[in-house]
Amino acid sequence: MSHAVRFCVNCATPLEAITADEDGGPKTRLRCPACGWTHWNNPTPVLAAVIELVDRDGAVLLARNAAWPGKMFGLVTGFMEAGETPEAGIAREIAEETSLAVDTLDLIGVYAFERMNQVIIAYHASAHGEVRLSPELVEYRLVAPRDVKCWPAGTGHALADWLRSRGIEPQWLGGSAA
Repeated sequence: MSHAVRFCVNCATPLEAITADEDGGPKTRLRCPACGWTHWNNPTPVLAAVIELVDRDGAVLLARNAAWPGKMFGLVTGFMEAGETPEAGIAREIAEETSLAVDTLDLIGVYAFERMNQVIIAYHASAHGEVRLSPELVEYRLVAPRDVKCWPAGTGHALADWLRSRGIEPQWLGGSAA
């Protein structure tokens, strides 16, 4: 088990991996041997958007995060804030990251991204305006939907599902989907 949490949030005792029968079978969780606190390691919800620019002939906006190596472009993503609905959260993220105004949002789907212990809630966003990137993003591309190449992980599956909903068979980086 790999976890960032190593100490109890209640009493600071080092956590131990303890296996117990729960939720229909044996589960190993990090627990505090002193007070019994459990680190559940639940996935983090992440919001993602296939942004279609209605005032640019329906082009899809793909962006490159400043922290990413190479020339990888992806969907705009972000974390929900406390007290925020997923719809409000992705509209906020789009505005913060691109300065675009969202006209409509439609749920594409929900996707497990186990490598990062995340659940991705993906939306199609029709948006308009002038793209002005936040410091988190270093460049963007506007791509016609038929020319978009999907990646075989995380948000790439959401993009592929959106393309299929438009009658477009997805093209995959590397030639095939994983």
